[in-house]
Amino acid sequence: MTEPGRLEELRGVANAQRGGLGSLPGAGSRTVLALAALWLLAGILAVRQAAVVLRLPPERRLTDLERWIGDNGVLHVKGSLYDTDKFTGTPFAGLVLKPLTKAAEQSLGIGWTLGTLLLVVALALVAARSLPAPVTRRTALLATPAAIILAVLSLPVRNTFTLGQTSIIPVLLVLLACCLPRLARGSGPASGILVGVAAALQPAVLLFAVLLWLTGRRRAAAASGVTFAVGTAVAWLAMPDDSWTYWFHHIAGAGLGEAPDGLANQSLHGLLLRIGLHGPAELVLYGLLAVAVAVLGLRRAARYALDGQLLLATALTGCVAVAVSPTAWQHQQLWILLAVVGRVGRRRADRLVWPVLVVLVMTLTSTVLMPDNPLLRPLGDNAPLLAALIAACAVPFLPRTSPLWDRPLPTPATEPQPGRFSWVPLFRFWKRPLSRPNVFLELMLIRVGYWAYSFIRANAPDERTLAESHGRQILGAEEFLHIDVEHRFNHFVAGVDWLADSMDYYYGTFHFLVPVSLLGYLYVRRPGTYRWARTALSIATLMALVGFWAYPLAPPRLMPGRGFIDTANGPQDLANPDFGALTDLSNQYAAMPSLHIGWSLWCGVVIAVVAPKVWMKWLGMLYPLMTFSVIVGTANHYVLDAAGGAFVVMSGFAVQYALTGPGRRAPGRVPGARSESDALAAAEAAEPARSKG
Repeated sequence: MTEPGRLEELRGVANAQRGGLGSLPGAGSRTVLALAALWLLAGILAVRQAAVVLRLPPERRLTDLERWIGDNGVLHVKGSLYDTDKFTGTPFAGLVLKPLTKAAEQSLGIGWTLGTLLLVVALALVAARSLPAPVTRRTALLATPAAIILAVLSLPVRNTFTLGQTSIIPVLLVLLACCLPRLARGSGPASGILVGVAAALQPAVLLFAVLLWLTGRRRAAAASGVTFAVGTAVAWLAMPDDSWTYWFHHIAGAGLGEAPDGLANQSLHGLLLRIGLHGPAELVLYGLLAVAVAVLGLRRAARYALDGQLLLATALTGCVAVAVSPTAWQHQQLWILLAVVGRVGRRRADRLVWPVLVVLVMTLTSTVLMPDNPLLRPLGDNAPLLAALIAACAVPFLPRTSPLWDRPLPTPATEPQPGRFSWVPLFRFWKRPLSRPNVFLELMLIRVGYWAYSFIRANAPDERTLAESHGRQILGAEEFLHIDVEHRFNHFVAGVDWLADSMDYYYGTFHFLVPVSLLGYLYVRRPGTYRWARTALSIATLMALVGFWAYPLAPPRLMPGRGFIDTANGPQDLANPDFGALTDLSNQYAAMPSLHIGWSLWCGVVIAVVAPKVWMKWLGMLYPLMTFSVIVGTANHYVLDAAGGAFVVMSGFAVQYALTGPGRRAPGRVPGARSESDALAAAEAAEPARSKG
């Protein structure tokens, strides 16, 4: 090629690179910022995870490595690998991974931790490159750091980091075999060899050979079976006693590790054992269920693979492996996270439900996912298994041929509309959705949000000396302002038994019952107002959490020497910093601002907005006044706590007003609409026509 021609080629490449982000209409700078933020967050999380492991003392670091480098580990054991039932790997794993564990022994786990981090990055890179086409340039750029973030946050990867396990290796080998473009498009044995090696490390992975066969890659499927057999035979020749113990005595490792009926075993076998089935009946039912799940799940996986969704097909096959394996420990559940790539839902508002569900299940513990009660606890305890089952057998993922694949039905929305206070500036970039959000997504986010609220409140600083000094500050300020009415009113309430009992019941019940009931009403009857009200409440609660953390405050009933009466709990031993069993329930010093007042004022404002009658509006505004009398009369809050609660709620409404305007929409702004339901119907009818046009 001549020099001018070469220059032209280089110039064209440079222009293409410069235009890569700029080719996205109106998204170039935002994409660059988002990409930088994601990579920064991915780096921080990866470094933090490695630092958490390496900062542990050597005896607590990488505890699973003791199965390899300990006195009775793989490297030093003179008898069987399975004498202690702690080593759960195959004999082939014990044979081929010794060099890696030797390096871990010599470097005290530093090399092992960094190697695990590199495996996670490689896994994320392969997954990001395996997204089904067509993929926009923006998605391609953001996918890799997003995949690293999700992987590092997931429980299986965190478990692998902390314990020093090798479970990422089979997942990476299978992804390379099934999703890497060069191997996935070919019919040669290379991909089958990778699957066979992975199956020799984790036998359930042999199910991917069936996926290869169903998708027409039969030479690769045969190669995977041959590779698995050769690897297992080599291990048998090298360690015949261990191989006999693993494959026959423990039936492919089913009797190794923790108790199979423990919550750590998220397989069908573990679930049946937990519900009380044992013996031949359990084994027969487990076998029937495993066959049914395998047949249905593998057929679905093959269908999505032939549709070009190789990563989703791989994830579904992995979910089948998790469900049908005799044991599926946490570090083996990474397949479930990969199912996040499936697209579900006709409406744009529904598209986030499945990804959010998968991310929550794979990053949060069972106690966070579900409240601790007998009805919902089993759902949280078996959440990974349930996610694997519904992914493999039930979730209606969209095919790429669907017209809704990249054009879901949009969410009806309007521009922010000024209200009575037209002088207040509005952020015009935020459209106001009119339709109700997906109920499952709302419930998931509400549950996680409430857990976060409870966690932050319970873990806010609770130093007694500081909280009592703040209490003296509040009382001093109220005396200066001549609003210190708490003591007199508290003693009046305590002297009337029926009044004290009523207020105690009100304090513990209405705080949650009324806001939840109002949210439910708005969701069903006033979806546009629901979003407005829910967002304002969320902002106010977040601001309150900052107050709990920044200003721990002893409530009146816990102020020594002030003579307040705790009408609900009785006299407290103020010489005991823990105040008996009271502090087991929540942080007793999270009093400023008062969310009892905040949430009740929110209810009052919302009722004033939506109630059709004037008397209903006034009745709604009485609710925060009643709550104010209760929190003061029971000695749970100061007057200034109530002022703080009112401030955060009004701030929440102010932020929401700036985003989308007033709570009461003007239905007349939507042609033909005379009510909110009419406006919603008109907007929903207009959106499909607009999208077609």
